[in-house]
Amino acid sequence: MSGATPKGRAPSTAGDLARTVVFAAFIAVLGLFPGIHIGGSGVPIVLQNAGPLLAGCVLGARRGAASVLLFLALTAIGLPLLSGGRGGLASFVGPSAGFLVGWLVSAAVAGFVATRLRGPRLPVLLFAGVAGVLADYAVGIPWLATYTGLPAAAVQSLVFVPGDAVKAVATATIAAVAHRALPGRMAAEREIRTE
Repeated sequence: MSGATPKGRAPSTAGDLARTVVFAAFIAVLGLFPGIHIGGSGVPIVLQNAGPLLAGCVLGARRGAASVLLFLALTAIGLPLLSGGRGGLASFVGPSAGFLVGWLVSAAVAGFVATRLRGPRLPVLLFAGVAGVLADYAVGIPWLATYTGLPAAAVQSLVFVPGDAVKAVATATIAAVAHRALPGRMAAEREIRTE
């Protein structure tokens, strides 16, 4: 084999792997902030769901989702990485499990939008953040509905909207600054150029 990469695909580098691992660790660090339980849904308001949005906006869809997958795998094997020190397989069967799985989709959607719509500029990244939040809701609310019913799950999830809007703006701003500070070095920008 000549070592060439398939057309339209950037070679995987140690730097990309390191960024993926760092973002998984960053999501874990966000779990140090305790969740706030409001209402009876069993799903806390956490800062941690900003991590997948930022991973997608900075790393792109593939690598952002990979960082979330790594984080979720470490959580599943029992590391207490979720807000409140939760971890293990039990975290993936309760009312909030859909939102956890939604983080994977959230990172992929945010990364896809960030890389496909005219590059990593603030308006694009804002749209990517909102799309990522909506993707998380699209997975999390139906899962929560299995416990509470769909109308109740939708109404109970309204409590997340203000905080998630702030997180979308904050992650878009941070991602825009990162892309501006390190032009051409962020994985999401390389995904744009290789396709």
